[in-house]
Amino acid sequence: MQFEHSPRLRAAYPDLVAGVVQAAGITATVDVAARTAAHLAQARRRLAGGAESGFPEIQAWRRAYAAMGLRPTRYRCAAEALLRRLRLDGELPRVHPLVDLCNAISAAYAIPVAALDLDRVDGDLVVRPAHGDEAYLSFAGDTEHPEPGEVTFVDSAGRAHARRWTNRQSGWSAVREGTSSVLIVAEALHPGGEPAVTRLVADLVTELTEGWSAPTATAVLTAAAPRFRTPAAADDDRGQAVSPGSR
Repeated sequence: MQFEHSPRLRAAYPDLVAGVVQAAGITATVDVAARTAAHLAQARRRLAGGAESGFPEIQAWRRAYAAMGLRPTRYRCAAEALLRRLRLDGELPRVHPLVDLCNAISAAYAIPVAALDLDRVDGDLVVRPAHGDEAYLSFAGDTEHPEPGEVTFVDSAGRAHARRWTNRQSGWSAVREGTSSVLIVAEALHPGGEPAVTRLVADLVTELTEGWSAPTATAVLTAAAPRFRTPAAADDDRGQAVSPGSR
């Protein structure tokens, strides 16, 4: 399995940096309450200094949404939506231990983090502008089609696993009770985002290792190293770490 952003998208957003973590052995029985609390405490400390809309990480996503013709105050990236909910409600909802952990880390770093059930992804996965014929399954069970040009995660079967670039994940590949193998993707658009994404990936690996004893493969993708392949597919691709827990 290969993951990458399309050349067109990278050309439009030259500051794009993505962290990728593949992990196996995920279950829904791990207690992550203490782990999520630590990351949410970090997010709260930052929110104490001002609303999330002023964070440079969020401002970069707002500019991207505006460039895509979306109203940033109507369509918020996943990280902004989580931070806003944390600021207004004081807590985030519990969904699944892995999702809860990813949400807490996303809030701590103000960087969108998506977790996909890898067994529900067909072939390769590319983040690209939609053609308009991709199939997206909502959480309500309805099939939708992204608007042409809308940025989405698309697999080899033409299935859309997100809409509006980190705004809305598909119900098809959402992590659920029976999920075992996952692909976690964190994306930053702000200038100089690579160090933050690198730390985020390291935090994810630590949590996955300590919580699930999960074997992992990781990468930090940039314009110079834009592609991730699962170790079984290719052990020597640039931009990929093939040893468990390494970068």
